[in-house]
Amino acid sequence: MSSALDALCVNTIRMLSADGVQKACSGHPGMPMGAASMAYVLWTRFLRHNPRNPHWPDRDRFVLSAGHGSMLLYSLLYLTGYDLSLDDLKAFRQWNSRTPGHPEYHLTPGVEITTGPLGQGFSSGVGMAIAERFLASRFNRPGHTIVDHFTYGIVSDGDLMEGVCHEAASLAGHLRLGKLVYLYDDNHISIEGSTDITFTEASALRFEAYGWHVQCVEDGNDLAAIEAAIAAAREEVARPSLIAVRTHIGFGSPGKVDNPSAHGEPLGEEELRRTKENLGWPLTPSFLVPREVSERFRSAIEEGARREEAWAKRFRGYAEANPALARAWDDWMNGILPEGWDRDIPVFEPDAKGMATRAASGKVLNAIAPHVENLMGGSADLAPSNKTEIQAQPDFQAGDYSGRNLRFGVREHGMGSVLNGMALHGGIIPYGGTFLIFSDYMRPAIRLAALMGLKVVYVFTHDSIGVGEDGPTHQPVEQLACLRAVPNMTLIRPCDANETAEAWKAALQLPRPVALALTRQAVPVLDRLQMAGARNLNRGAYVLKEAARARPDLILIGTGSEVHIALEAADQLKEKGIMARVVSMPSWDLFEAQDEAYRNQVLPPEIKVRIAIEAGVTQGWSRYVGDSGRVIGMDRFGASAPAGVLYEKFGFAPRHVVETALSLLHKK
Repeated sequence: MSSALDALCVNTIRMLSADGVQKACSGHPGMPMGAASMAYVLWTRFLRHNPRNPHWPDRDRFVLSAGHGSMLLYSLLYLTGYDLSLDDLKAFRQWNSRTPGHPEYHLTPGVEITTGPLGQGFSSGVGMAIAERFLASRFNRPGHTIVDHFTYGIVSDGDLMEGVCHEAASLAGHLRLGKLVYLYDDNHISIEGSTDITFTEASALRFEAYGWHVQCVEDGNDLAAIEAAIAAAREEVARPSLIAVRTHIGFGSPGKVDNPSAHGEPLGEEELRRTKENLGWPLTPSFLVPREVSERFRSAIEEGARREEAWAKRFRGYAEANPALARAWDDWMNGILPEGWDRDIPVFEPDAKGMATRAASGKVLNAIAPHVENLMGGSADLAPSNKTEIQAQPDFQAGDYSGRNLRFGVREHGMGSVLNGMALHGGIIPYGGTFLIFSDYMRPAIRLAALMGLKVVYVFTHDSIGVGEDGPTHQPVEQLACLRAVPNMTLIRPCDANETAEAWKAALQLPRPVALALTRQAVPVLDRLQMAGARNLNRGAYVLKEAARARPDLILIGTGSEVHIALEAADQLKEKGIMARVVSMPSWDLFEAQDEAYRNQVLPPEIKVRIAIEAGVTQGWSRYVGDSGRVIGMDRFGASAPAGVLYEKFGFAPRHVVETALSLLHKK
């Protein structure tokens, strides 16, 4: 390969990126121009992928964590032969295009992950590397290797500044994820100016302290040095690798190189002209791809097909030698749950004393786990409280990557992003646990999981003021409303052990992230012979206990631990001759998915007097109680006291519900 052709290929990436941003009059040209050389080396000399099948299971994964440089990725995808046209590049950032401002999973062929919020791509890549090691340990056999790939990424100064990156990097170093290789676009520029004003730490030393293999390339256009560094990183099997490549944002632009304005502004027509002249590039046409450049990049099509066919041949031999494992592989990769996966889920007997729904969740998890062997996860150092440990299974640790129990440590930020990477990789159903209050730490990752439609299960325990003595810092009040506000996300707050079992069933079958909100305190296990069955949870809300007459006087709606308060209040109202229907509403999202006829059956429009009871903020409940109803909620922070005292003091008691009902019905 001639150095002249290399230079032409690198400049093609630069100019496609600059032309795309200029045509859109919006975007980030500087990063693609500065990082083009290292991206070129990675994509043409190391990355194992098949442009004609972006979903080949044993492909290398590429994460552009610096998602603002999306034109870099789109240029590479187009040049190497993915289903992306030059017209798609010309439609950058436009309505209904396949080249949005930041890369979006599911939208653009070859994009492995939605990135843009800095630090998230870096951290999710750690999850991809975890998934690769787990699947390799589970499926590879002597003489038959079907899982053997790398996770690569390009990360930025901004990624390394974000706290979530620190958590994920620390975990990756501890786990010794040697097949994780990140190229650090060390251009010394952020939006506000030189990183000298904010970011002067010794990043290389920090990553060495995390247990990473760290190299530095002083010239970001030295292709040979970059190639040697990546080759060395691939040989370092016991540590993840960071390669700090000293680049120059806006390289090639006489007026904007090393200038913060190159980060988020088009070069401008005049500066674009000067850049092309400076690089010896034709002024016209725009979006030029020289023939020899296209031939060089498009060799990835034939090479990718050859690599995948070689893998397919290996897999056929593997399937002959290990037919049961091959069938399991196909099921895992296609998201198919095994037949009878839920057969051992317990049916909990009625019990007035009851159990915490977090405890029920732990029992259900361990009834499912032996059958769903790709269910894998853990907790942010709270497994004994969250009940998230899979019994009789080892931990996932360096030296034994077959374990299904992940010890995330006190790293909620990182845990959320790692779960996303595991789900994106394919073959794994990941779950993660913490207290509901700390879902706030995970919110960026949760939002991205919903945006990408990932199957991730969140086990959020200690879901209300029922936390008790730990006080308002640990008592979630606004978190239920926050999670309900996320589109394409299902929140389920079960009222007892049997609803919890149904919640887990739903979580493993829904094609999107699901959050389980579970109690710390014990709640009664309801007698389902006297009330509606818990399987109705799948409809989001259902009539748990009907009133004694055909037309109730009012409807009491509860979620989680407050359903039991509604039931007691209904009994007390009945003694006063007032008939109340009790509705359990574990999931707004699932209820809204039902047809109007069912929703009206549960909440008849003609019954105007309704009371919703939930130990969380009242926001949103008006849609269900209407103008004539009332919400008993927590529009303030909690306090430190035993749970029973708090429920009484804050009005979550049958007596208060009865008083509210009488007031609404104008009865004394």
